[in-house]
Amino acid sequence: MQFLIDNFPLLRSAFLTTLSLAVASGLFALVLGTILAGMRVSPAPTLRGLATFYVEVFRNTPLTVVFFFLFFGIVEIDLQFPSRFIAAVAALGLYTAAFVAEALRSGINAVPTGQAEAARAIGLDFGQSLRTVVLPQAFRTVVPPLGNVWIALAKNTSIAAGFAVTDLTAALQRLANVNADQILMVFFAIVLGYLVITLPSAWAFRAIETRVAIVR
Repeated sequence: MQFLIDNFPLLRSAFLTTLSLAVASGLFALVLGTILAGMRVSPAPTLRGLATFYVEVFRNTPLTVVFFFLFFGIVEIDLQFPSRFIAAVAALGLYTAAFVAEALRSGINAVPTGQAEAARAIGLDFGQSLRTVVLPQAFRTVVPPLGNVWIALAKNTSIAAGFAVTDLTAALQRLANVNADQILMVFFAIVLGYLVITLPSAWAFRAIETRVAIVR
């Protein structure tokens, strides 16, 4: 226990970094994924094509490759993020947005077509009916898959450790290297940090799912 107390500042900083990465990139992915989902069901072929291309590329590209490109690849075209943290948020957000878009698209497709037809009958265009009629119902339908995407994102933040971002996984590597005799304690502390993020998130999404099921 004394070991954890002595290293608490590092563990706390690493936990807050992981949590910040998950929240910031999760919000980014939710916004971008919603836009992409709208584009994928758009009546405009160009928008559908662009969104489909984006989703297929990112869903079939390893996240580590996305990190590598945003950290080192864009430097070749004279671009660079202000910090490694922001670059990690961008990598996680861009990658996860593809999965958010697919989850939302399935929710949109699950909304009865009569809803959109009724919206058009009262004079709403595609964008208005999507925002005010279809998407609110789609979000209620896809709470469980969005929860799974969020939890996967929280665990995927561990890849940032390989790119000099001091998150929980980076703290694990650092402490394990200098405290080989305390490896089990280090492992316990890091796993606990991830569980503090993922377990309450799972419970929260389950509660939201129950709530919106009652509303429906």
